[in-house]
Amino acid sequence: MIVPEPVSAGLFLSYKCSGRCKHCMYACGPTWKADWISEADVSHYLSQLSGRIKASPLGPDHIDLNWGLHFTGGEPFLNFDLLLKATRIANDLGIPSTFAETSCSWCRNDDGTEDRLRLLRQAGLNGIMVSVNPFVLEHVPFERTERAFRIGKKVFGDNAIIYQQFFYWQFRQLGINGSLCFEDYVEKAGLESLRYAELIPMGRLPYTLGHLFKRKKASSFFGQSCADRLTSPYHIHIDNYGHYIGGFCAGISLGDAHDVDSILEGIDLADRPVLRALAEGMEQLYELGKEFGYEDSPEGYVSACHLCMDIRKHLVRQTREFKELKPQQIYSQM
Repeated sequence: MIVPEPVSAGLFLSYKCSGRCKHCMYACGPTWKADWISEADVSHYLSQLSGRIKASPLGPDHIDLNWGLHFTGGEPFLNFDLLLKATRIANDLGIPSTFAETSCSWCRNDDGTEDRLRLLRQAGLNGIMVSVNPFVLEHVPFERTERAFRIGKKVFGDNAIIYQQFFYWQFRQLGINGSLCFEDYVEKAGLESLRYAELIPMGRLPYTLGHLFKRKKASSFFGQSCADRLTSPYHIHIDNYGHYIGGFCAGISLGDAHDVDSILEGIDLADRPVLRALAEGMEQLYELGKEFGYEDSPEGYVSACHLCMDIRKHLVRQTREFKELKPQQIYSQM
């Protein structure tokens, strides 16, 4: 499997998060062990990404979701000292278009929020991305989100961005204060609002919101190869355990990020049967699952990613022989 050089990347400080969002592709949450990435590993991984990561088309001081480097998790602000150190390392290496993603759960007051954002700006961070959606709203009071964006604009200017803006303005128009459970949000805003949510049917979402989707039998997804997604150079991630992750495919490691060069030289699929199956076609993964006793979900599947995750969850329960299925903790957090 040929893996091109990454264009943009995210660095997981940890999978631990203040919330357990229903749509989280990486199954993050408060019950994860923090296992924070070490400062030495941050330096090592970023040294390998330096010179490869491409700046935003607007320039290296601008941020863009599909360019540059972002610090993520989990909630990276749960370990602010580490986030600050990681920012300084990236800045010293000249990595362009850097930003931090956040749910804003930590933004309890104006002074503390501004102090932290200014420290990051001084350390070289180019911007901040504020996550806004009905799932974050379940555990983050909306006034904290508004605070983060208002002060973020003050500190970073146009490099304070919202994902997704539709929900930010909708929550303001609805006069939402505090947090709001998902069912109450739907009653207040209407189910049709979720059309704007860019709900990607992978990760945890099929298990928490699968009832919102039409389901199909497993064979409906046969013939689909995941090779292009797994090897996309955009938005790759390196997690705190050193796994190189492509295509938002949580729980699939392309290799050890301590040696990115070896991954980019090509991956030998001979001893990675799950990766090989996904590259060949979804029916190959399905047959591999059957060899280990996998049984089809009677309700069906909302996407090929759902089928893939369900089979991988089963494989991890049966054996630890698949070295590409890492970190294995993901499969118990879905």
